[in-house]
Amino acid sequence: MNSRKYLLAGILVLFIAGLMWLTPPGFLTLDTLRRNHALLVDWQRQWPLLCATLYFMLYTAVAALSVPGAALLTLLGGALFGLWQGTLLVSFASTLGATLAMLTSRYLLRDWVSHRFSRQMMPVNRGIARNGVGYLFALRLMPLFPFVVVNLLAGVTSISVRRYWWVSQLGMLPATLVYLNAGRQLGHLTSMRDIISPAMLAAFALLGLLPLASRWLATRFFQE
Repeated sequence: MNSRKYLLAGILVLFIAGLMWLTPPGFLTLDTLRRNHALLVDWQRQWPLLCATLYFMLYTAVAALSVPGAALLTLLGGALFGLWQGTLLVSFASTLGATLAMLTSRYLLRDWVSHRFSRQMMPVNRGIARNGVGYLFALRLMPLFPFVVVNLLAGVTSISVRRYWWVSQLGMLPATLVYLNAGRQLGHLTSMRDIISPAMLAAFALLGLLPLASRWLATRFFQE
């Protein structure tokens, strides 16, 4: 157990150091990304593998450390890598980051999380015990709990790491596709509200059945 704690703590220290190196102050803002859009695209064309690697590491660190900016990085992924390559990068990076955050909760922050979120833990524990896969998938698909809170709460449940990984990856995929598709128009975005402007409505066709699915999931897992 101690070896796992030390290994996880070391990984987090590396992520913090890497995040500080990769993201100068003010980098994770929409205005900064728009102003540097052409330069970033040029870098990606010249060094595609290096840019993809650095992007993956940055996204994983942001997700693992619960740093604000994941939505903007997803937009950037769509702008730099397109929909399909961006989906691979963002899907695996966000899931890896979420899993590292969950493990941090399980091995380093268990007591603090149990005390801080004691009220929220009761329904989550019941849901995980009743139907771990379906309940976690519903949490990921619906904004019932924020991304960060889901990671922390899952860490003090009995769900396995493998199950947590693949359910999270599937549950976060629809929103990932929407933001990546919107990110392909990054140069034309002036605010986060532009994601739902008329020009962006086509992206939300990917989620055409999501409201019905969310309603069914809410009835199935949260109102029993």
